[in-house]
Amino acid sequence: MPENTLWGWLGPLLVAALGGVLRFTGLGRPHAVVFDETYYVKDAWALIHHGVERASLGTVKDPVADRMIIAGNTDFLVKCTPPEADPCPLYVAHPPLGKWMIGAGEQLFGMTPFGWRFAAAVVGVASILILARTARRMTRSTMLGCLAGLLLAVEGLHLVLSRTALLDIFLMFWVLAGFACLVADRDHARTRLVDWYESSPLSDRGPHLGPRPWRIAAGLCLGAACAVKWSGVFFLIAFTALTLAWDAGARRAVGLRRPYTGMIHKDLTGTILSLGLLPVLTYIASWAGWFASAGGWGRNWAQATSQGPGFFVFDSLRSWLSYHVQVLGYHTGLEDPHPYQSAPWTWPLLSRPVAFHYQTPKGRCGAGDCAEAVLGVGTPVIWYGGLAALITMIAWYVATRDWRAGAVLLAYAAGWLPWFYYALADNRTMYLFYAITMVPFMILALTMAAGLVVGRAGATPNRRALGAAVVGAFTLLALVNLWWLYPVLVAEVVPHSQWWARMMFRGWV
Repeated sequence: MPENTLWGWLGPLLVAALGGVLRFTGLGRPHAVVFDETYYVKDAWALIHHGVERASLGTVKDPVADRMIIAGNTDFLVKCTPPEADPCPLYVAHPPLGKWMIGAGEQLFGMTPFGWRFAAAVVGVASILILARTARRMTRSTMLGCLAGLLLAVEGLHLVLSRTALLDIFLMFWVLAGFACLVADRDHARTRLVDWYESSPLSDRGPHLGPRPWRIAAGLCLGAACAVKWSGVFFLIAFTALTLAWDAGARRAVGLRRPYTGMIHKDLTGTILSLGLLPVLTYIASWAGWFASAGGWGRNWAQATSQGPGFFVFDSLRSWLSYHVQVLGYHTGLEDPHPYQSAPWTWPLLSRPVAFHYQTPKGRCGAGDCAEAVLGVGTPVIWYGGLAALITMIAWYVATRDWRAGAVLLAYAAGWLPWFYYALADNRTMYLFYAITMVPFMILALTMAAGLVVGRAGATPNRRALGAAVVGAFTLLALVNLWWLYPVLVAEVVPHSQWWARMMFRGWV
């Protein structure tokens, strides 16, 4: 690792601070309930106040209820639908953790746009810091780590979702945090293995490596990802395979004759506990409000409590599993067409983003026709550059088997390829913002490609100067691209002509 630990923290913190300015400035704008915020802000409010989501008036997508919330009237949220229902359970299609996080912001700052978007902005900024530190660890370069954080700070889709109370930004955060923990665990495990190699008698399989707190932290994070959205399980499976491959590779690197057998006998049990059992327990814990309340959907509280504590536990688990079967049926049957839906193979091209918000306020922009928009789209310079970088990573991995290229490609694939199955087999309705989990790994690919362009430390000064100029020019283009798009990402009121000029592709309209 680079020896200058001060800049190793100060640089990423400064980049994260820039991301914080972009995300928190005007966070309450637009002063409206945008897109699917209409579901999550109400579910979050109910979780904070009742422990479970409730079928209160306005929990459906109701513009009148949304306007009442914006006006500061939340009294209607405590009334059931229908009014005589008690305890008015609500069927929801996603686990509760992301809504608990949204609700924390509402509890701190009230049922306002700033309040329900606060947690999203916090995890958005935190993810910039995590990515910068992870890229620094993977590349052993503080400069490249800061570059990764900067690119995420100015990435448009990440910016929009960091300013919107949807679940996907929380899913991305926990996935990235889990990946970062496993990268740190890889370094620490190899350090322990080298220490053993230098001070202990050799064996065919090698040693147990003892407690691995970073792997335990990864299990907690990936369990939390699944507790936000079920699609977190794709990353859990992929990262489990990845970390086991790293363990076997570490044993082979120190010359052990049976590295894979050693991994199975020495590492597999701990991995199953950390990345198998612990995520399951974390997921179940996120449902604590449902287990502790009589008001959850399908809870069957009265019957369970009347039969004694043993039956209460059994029936609670039975009802919980039955609920999950219903949710699975919902997700596999979600085929309703939507004007902003897009197929996953089109996501890297940004061909069909989602208009989260669009209004035409009168007389607020100095022109006759005004526009106030939030377009959920990425920064094209970063996405198209990222596509080239991912192709480079494929070639690099085939040529060198570099673990970093393989890890980035696997993580990107875990966020992207499973959706192909749902698109082709189930014809499921999907949106571009599902790709937010791919974004950090796309930027890691860009960062490593930038390292290749700049060249090794031993390269000639002219070679490194030329490479640095190319990377600097790309970064400047990304900054300019975000500056150009910024008004239509954060709901600034602009003349309609300026909004139209920023619609870079026909599918954006």
